[in-house]
Amino acid sequence: MTATAPATPAAGPAVDALGVTLRLQDRHARLRGVRLSQDLRIPGDQLDFGYRRGWWSLRVPRPAVDRMEYLLELRHHNEGCETILDPGNPLRVPGAFGDKSVIEFPGYRRPDWLERPVAPATETDLAIGSRELGSTIRGRLWSAGALAADEPAPLLIVHDGPEMASLAGLTQFAGALILTGQLPPLRMAMLAPGDRNRWYAVNPAYARALTGEVLPALAEQAPSSVRIGAGASLGALAMLHAHRMSSTGERAFDGLFLQSGSFFDPTLDAHERRFARFGPVTRFVGEVVQAVADPHPVPVGMTCGTIEENLANNQAMAAALGRLGYQVEFTEVRDVHNYTAWRDAFDLRLVGLIRTVVAGG
Repeated sequence: MTATAPATPAAGPAVDALGVTLRLQDRHARLRGVRLSQDLRIPGDQLDFGYRRGWWSLRVPRPAVDRMEYLLELRHHNEGCETILDPGNPLRVPGAFGDKSVIEFPGYRRPDWLERPVAPATETDLAIGSRELGSTIRGRLWSAGALAADEPAPLLIVHDGPEMASLAGLTQFAGALILTGQLPPLRMAMLAPGDRNRWYAVNPAYARALTGEVLPALAEQAPSSVRIGAGASLGALAMLHAHRMSSTGERAFDGLFLQSGSFFDPTLDAHERRFARFGPVTRFVGEVVQAVADPHPVPVGMTCGTIEENLANNQAMAAALGRLGYQVEFTEVRDVHNYTAWRDAFDLRLVGLIRTVVAGG
């Protein structure tokens, strides 16, 4: 479980170009152990803190990233454990499973748009009934304030949309760059994930719902000049699947923005075999990789973390899409699989993708 920090004095992490030293004070040895909880693929035998003179400490050589999100796992003498934020580190970052402490190594720069004013915008609720899913696809429609209700404009359809807004700042990003003229006025359909693992993991019913029900409904509420499908992780997989499987005879999207896509391969991703829809996902990915033609190639922006487990399968997918005629721009970000990493890549790939699609639209 995640708990609040114990009321003990603490020293902040000592960060340098080569790594970080983490420290936690435990003057009376009330803890049995302290262990680093992280997603950086640091070997398990290098995660336990050592104890000396009232302090638990651990030296972590710098991984191949510019940021390090982490928690501390405290082990008590009664065999109980709890996971906490680092009480000595005031830097926090939100995530899908709650806040984490974060180290920012020398050289890391937060996107400058985070500090800029944003253009006025409006938001309305979305609720689109789906016969295909027997459910309602919900979300929010974000529109730049300069747009009239009936004025066609670029439209981003975003999987995990509410999370991309609150945890990755996507609406703030759009508002800041529209205000400076770096992006044209646009709209974003921020789709909520619903039953995420079932909907997004190569589900033909969801693909039909997205292209045959959601897009026509959006055409009435948000007239578009071009459409860009965006998603991260399983959301990226679902966007590509819907675009490839579109049964309308026309391309579903004019561009795709795919971040850290879950493009599982049986050889590269054997560790994911316990995922319930591993079979359908790997079959679809195999079909794309082995395909010799595509009826609707479009510009694609892709990003993935340098030490993500998904990196190899994203590299393979980028190469496959390139062979099929997609105009692929792929960037590796010095981070892992999290919303801040995806946020930090908006400048790198999303701006250029929107401009390319709008110019060709």
